[in-house]
Amino acid sequence: MKEQKIIAPSILAADFSNLSQQIRYAELGNADWIHCDVMDGKFVPNITFGPIIVKAARKATQLPLDVHLMIKNPDSFLEDFIDAGANMVTVHQEEVVHLHRTISRIKELGAKAGVALNPSTPVNTLKDILEYVDLVLVMAVNPGFGGQKFIGSSINKIKELSKMRNEYGYDFYIEIDGGIGKKNIKEISDAGCNVFVAGSSIFSNDNITAATLELKNLVSA
Repeated sequence: MKEQKIIAPSILAADFSNLSQQIRYAELGNADWIHCDVMDGKFVPNITFGPIIVKAARKATQLPLDVHLMIKNPDSFLEDFIDAGANMVTVHQEEVVHLHRTISRIKELGAKAGVALNPSTPVNTLKDILEYVDLVLVMAVNPGFGGQKFIGSSINKIKELSKMRNEYGYDFYIEIDGGIGKKNIKEISDAGCNVFVAGSSIFSNDNITAATLELKNLVSA
């Protein structure tokens, strides 16, 4: 079972004019992964970036790149993002029709494979895929924009996933994304979460390094 607590700053909230330095500040705060939120304006109502920015992030850090594809037809872009440097690729259960095939393809291309759930999608929709995935991402906001308020029922999803992981001896990470900050990260961690995506609470802070370190210390205590 995954015991490590991982802070994954989301560059969605970073200053793209100085991305390399922004990532470096997060590294100095003991960030573990760098999270890349990819949106296409179709699956979600916003457009962010594609493989070019992932490639730029790859040049800026040796930390694992955790790429979350909030896009239509992600199967057509898996190779592009993995070639750009993604270590982990997460697709949405709501979008992928042949999920087992997609998860297998991500692994064939050399990355770890994750599946994400929107707030209205129940955990039990994943029961037949959990043994094959490396990561389950619980969206604690409706995807599309940064800076949204945390949806409290997400904690119950984490508890449910943690229980299933323990009962069946699975070894996937449980990741949370959306509205994560110093006020709620400890409760989320105690529910069984391993990976904490934080965007605004890190990169909107005057001191990115201190903000990252504070979150890291809260879940490591």
